[in-house]
Amino acid sequence: MEPIEYPIRINRYLALQQYASRREADRLIADKQVHINGNIAVVGDKVQKGDKVTVGSGVKALAKKRVYLAFCKPEGIVTHSPERGQKSIADIFDFGERLFPIGRLDKDSRGLIILTNDGRITDKLLNPEGEHEKEYLVRVDKPVNPEFIEKMGNRVKLDDGYVTKKCVVESTGAKQFRIVLTEGKKRQIRRMCEALGYGVTDLLRIRIMNVRLRDLRAGEFRQLKGAELQTLLKGIGMGQ
Repeated sequence: MEPIEYPIRINRYLALQQYASRREADRLIADKQVHINGNIAVVGDKVQKGDKVTVGSGVKALAKKRVYLAFCKPEGIVTHSPERGQKSIADIFDFGERLFPIGRLDKDSRGLIILTNDGRITDKLLNPEGEHEKEYLVRVDKPVNPEFIEKMGNRVKLDDGYVTKKCVVESTGAKQFRIVLTEGKKRQIRRMCEALGYGVTDLLRIRIMNVRLRDLRAGEFRQLKGAELQTLLKGIGMGQ
């Protein structure tokens, strides 16, 4: 852990204590969940050496229980910022903790997404430089052929000019294929298919790094723990 030099801004202090990312710390501060010596902290406050910092409406101890869930997002549910008439994960799922999804899975797609209260892992898991694998099963509107599989895996130029990285793609059925990405452009698989003249009729994410969907059905979850969690955290350069 990086040594703390006082005085230090409260959001940076919480980040260095590995309680939350700075962004998540700012949210906690805005929600009046952070106290310095019993007083509600505000954004920009500084912590002096010897100050007592607590987090939570009940002024809980600084060390919080970190929660990590594998959740199966149903089709038709958005992961972030629902518009009028839309439902988000928070609307259909209440674990009893304030959790947030890591990354996105578009409204029309379904499958694995990680929910957590640990803001530390967001950037580490989503940073494209990490090249963390995400695996999908995809069904399209017409038969796939060897040429399509080769082109999908060998870089595809998207509608905005971006050229995707090489990836693993293999046929799994007449109109189905498996793809493993190490990047995450918006609606990337759908746009890759569209560029090659195909339309996606079903998209299921089944793996994020070592974490697999397994037999989870829409709306179901399981808690990540033990070797599965340790392998995930180690893979993004973190300890539990």
